[in-house]
Amino acid sequence: MNFWRTLVGKLWITIICLVACVLMLMGLFLLPYIDTNFTNSGAVKRLFVIVSMIGFSLTTFFALFLFTKITQPMQQLIQAADSVRKGKYDTRLSLRTSDEIGELAITFNHMAEELENTIRSLKHEKEHLSSVLRSMNDAVITLDREGYVILTNPPGDRILQMWGDLTEEEGEDRPVLTGEGQVVPQPLLPMFRRLLNQENDQKMNVHVMKGVWSVHMAPLSSDGEVRGAVAVLRDVTEEVSLEKMRRDFVANVSHEIRTPLSMMQGYSEALLDGMASSPEESAELAQVIHDESLRMGRLVRDLLDLARMEAGHTDMVMRQIDFRELAERVDRKFQVRAKENGVELALELSEGGLKLQADEDRLEQVLTNLLDNAFRHTPEGGKVAVTARIEPGAQGKQLHVSVADTGVGIPSDDLRFIFDRFYKADKARVRGENGGTGLGLSIVKNIIDAHHGSIWADSEIGKGTAFHFLLPVESGQTT
Repeated sequence: MNFWRTLVGKLWITIICLVACVLMLMGLFLLPYIDTNFTNSGAVKRLFVIVSMIGFSLTTFFALFLFTKITQPMQQLIQAADSVRKGKYDTRLSLRTSDEIGELAITFNHMAEELENTIRSLKHEKEHLSSVLRSMNDAVITLDREGYVILTNPPGDRILQMWGDLTEEEGEDRPVLTGEGQVVPQPLLPMFRRLLNQENDQKMNVHVMKGVWSVHMAPLSSDGEVRGAVAVLRDVTEEVSLEKMRRDFVANVSHEIRTPLSMMQGYSEALLDGMASSPEESAELAQVIHDESLRMGRLVRDLLDLARMEAGHTDMVMRQIDFRELAERVDRKFQVRAKENGVELALELSEGGLKLQADEDRLEQVLTNLLDNAFRHTPEGGKVAVTARIEPGAQGKQLHVSVADTGVGIPSDDLRFIFDRFYKADKARVRGENGGTGLGLSIVKNIIDAHHGSIWADSEIGKGTAFHFLLPVESGQTT
């Protein structure tokens, strides 16, 4: 810094000018007086010059003293303040004086310490908030009043990426944004506008890309004015789907139980009222009641089995079994029914061993349910075929089993729903006395899933349906 622009330099110049003015004024009046009144005027003039030089020396010494006592501490204070401005909040002054400069240094150190503690606390709060946001499963998106995204967590970033390419609805009046950065996603835009207009919390479910999101948007206020909004989003697709399944399940169970109950009530009232005119009619009415009670028993038993399987409470006894023996045993059991219904039952097993690790009772239940389903939908003169073979798969060898019939078939639009509980591909079909409970295919899928396998169906209207399932085979089996 230029010395003449410092405080000491200005004081020194001022003092020198004052001293020079005084000496000049004194010289104008004293020199003529000395010449006229003193005989030795030269000595007096020399004394005057000496005094002037001493005066200039004293002013210089005083300037250096001020530079040492005032300017240097001020320079240190300026440098320390500049360091704090640059982010070095641990900067401290080491001045130890009892004057105002010392008090200023102590005050500066206290201010810097408080500022450092405040900045550290803010940093910790920011890190804490960032950790909380990162650990949240819910998505958090913070918006300013203009609709720009100013803060998100990782789930919020994923939502912005997923929803970033969504096209705006026709006629949607999105505000013109002149800045840069991400803006409010289109599905949240109506809520954001309502929040700015009403200045209160907004909550609703948003349906986006076959998913359902629960959104709670709250205003961010400052000095009584809404400065933006924070939106918390939770994926409730599964909850909504489960709630729908629950309602459908209750409705379906009520529908399935209502028919046998109505028949049992009607036929039992007929027996009580003595409407049967002969023992044969009484026996027939009692037989209907008995059949409907068995049907209700099967329904309740299947419901309990399905509930235990879906809850994971079913114990699977996994051991080495021979699928050939199992298939032949089930085939013999259904041959009688095939003859009664006039349906051909064929069993086609590949050469070699068909051994695997599985629960034999559960696999027998799978084959029984699939064959029962095939017989109920195959008319007289049709054919039901069971085939099994070992084939290579992505994870090693696997057993491929198919149960095909030549029945009425299933519409292609219904194939992806056939493993749902109580789902009926033929909406007009009414189950007869020996009809199923509507849970067989759901039980089959749960059993196959428990064996880490897969199941699917192929069908064509009027030509029949084929159910296929794959089961992993133990790599060390002997064939």
